[in-house]
Amino acid sequence: MILLVSVDEATEFRSEEGWRRVSLIVNGRSYKVWTLPSKTLRDVLREEIGLTSPKDMCNGEGACGSCTVIVEGRPVLSCLTLAVDCDGKRIETAEGITAQNHPIFESYVRHHTMQCGYCTPGFLVTSKALLDRNPNPSEEQIREALGGNICRCATYPEHIRAVKEASEMLRGKDRGG
Repeated sequence: MILLVSVDEATEFRSEEGWRRVSLIVNGRSYKVWTLPSKTLRDVLREEIGLTSPKDMCNGEGACGSCTVIVEGRPVLSCLTLAVDCDGKRIETAEGITAQNHPIFESYVRHHTMQCGYCTPGFLVTSKALLDRNPNPSEEQIREALGGNICRCATYPEHIRAVKEASEMLRGKDRGG
């Protein structure tokens, strides 16, 4: 049996059940989704919006960094962030970074930072957030920024090289190079 209800009835039902309507700006596009207050940003991005880059290697314990996204300019673990807390906020994912053709993506490909690829979106997003706030990071600053990301394939040295190269590319772009 299919139950047909009006938009007003659906809104009333969902609010009675504890559902909340959340507005998100993801990779420059606006979304309005219904979610329970306990639903993580990671789950909403994957299940409601259809993005696949925020991964879950550590079963939602915030230990691996594979679910990292940028919220209002800051890298956050989307598995530990409630979607309702992101209402009205700007969110960037690996899909958005690759669509922008950001130099970090090209550099990650060139330096073969991906083997199994599972950790790559988290590293990519974390690296971009670092470069957004510090266009010329030292190796120590890169290591510190990426310290919360785990790679099963141990491509760590390549991530450092890729971020350094992307930094150089960005600075060259700023100088008109």
